[in-house]
Amino acid sequence: MGTLNGLDRSVGRDTESGRQFSSVREQTEKLCEPLTPEDMMVQSCPEASPAKWHLAHTTWFFETFVLSEFLPGYRPFHPDFIWLFNSYYNAVSDQPLKKLRGSFSRPSLVEILEYRRHAEAAMARLIDSDMPVEVERRVVLGLHHEQQHQELLAYDIKNAFWSNPLHPAYKAGELPESKKSELTWVSEDGGLVEIGHDGDGFCFDNEQPRHKVFLEPFELASRLVTCGEYLDFMRDGGYERPELWLSEGWDTVTAQQWRAPLYWFQAEDEWQVFTLRGAVGLKALLDTPVCHVSYFEADAFARWAGKRLPTEAEWEVVAATLPAKGNLLESGVLHPVAGEQGSLRQMFGDVWEWTASAYLGYPGFAALPGALGEYNGKFMCNQMVLRGGSAVTPASHIRSTYRNFFSPATRWQFSGMRLANR
Repeated sequence: MGTLNGLDRSVGRDTESGRQFSSVREQTEKLCEPLTPEDMMVQSCPEASPAKWHLAHTTWFFETFVLSEFLPGYRPFHPDFIWLFNSYYNAVSDQPLKKLRGSFSRPSLVEILEYRRHAEAAMARLIDSDMPVEVERRVVLGLHHEQQHQELLAYDIKNAFWSNPLHPAYKAGELPESKKSELTWVSEDGGLVEIGHDGDGFCFDNEQPRHKVFLEPFELASRLVTCGEYLDFMRDGGYERPELWLSEGWDTVTAQQWRAPLYWFQAEDEWQVFTLRGAVGLKALLDTPVCHVSYFEADAFARWAGKRLPTEAEWEVVAATLPAKGNLLESGVLHPVAGEQGSLRQMFGDVWEWTASAYLGYPGFAALPGALGEYNGKFMCNQMVLRGGSAVTPASHIRSTYRNFFSPATRWQFSGMRLANR
């Protein structure tokens, strides 16, 4: 996208903090490079936001929670941006309805990019100063916030292109060839274990405090559920059998007329799957993880298979023994791939894994003070926890204690499942 090229990005590169800041900010705009200004206006579903809005809101976060508080003499770029690009922080200001973000033809993309440069120049001055520890923590929080929006950008771009009758591809090229990976079961003894962040490095407030949990012995599937396995569920009438579904799930299936995962469609009696590389025949993806299913669908599939979804504690005690590596954003694939052979695969990357755990605060949880306390805590109701990251999660953003969360009917995110067994 030509509008993003040729702009000065010299933001505090002489320090480690400056390099990290520049790297994250550049990654956000790199994700937008294949888009036209028209693409960046689209808001195609209630969960989504326009790409242009993401560029502005991630800048708003630094301006509101870092620059305005900690850089003496900082002058905000525009007095209306404090409320215009506020997402949900009620303690900061009122904000426009989320569903109206696609109507923001003004400010222009050019002005939003100027907004980014204005804040980045100010951040350079702050980063190059002798930052107190609290300021550095706030900067790191802002970077992880922006990485969350990089993933949301991928979700929203995919849904926007899917909603376009032309079904354009975001990225050229073929997906990697898939090879079948056998499923085995990994046994865990359970017992008294600890979960939650141990305080080493960055984490969000919802990952703490670390605490003890008792687990019964359990088994965890060695890999994720595949498209081929989910197709078997569909062929066995999975979407027509109310006994497999939670009550609210069945109501959702009936109301939404779901018959397949999001982005699956039939063309000439053959199933196709829309990806960020365009439509791909399902036959080529049978061994890859099923993606874009809701918690309701994951739970119904597990019940059909005679298994269950793992709890988040079960998932974490297993994942904590493994390196946080996998098919993540930096791989450039932008779609789940088949797992390698081995005893335990795909714990990180490919798809966020639905768990059987409701999203609640850990024992002793305390939200951050002030407006930042709205970041996670106020959503601890009617949400389910997902773990592990996806094919569009930045690698430096994920860890075994990371708790993602969505409402159980949501499926525009890159979400799938791994089975558990007693």
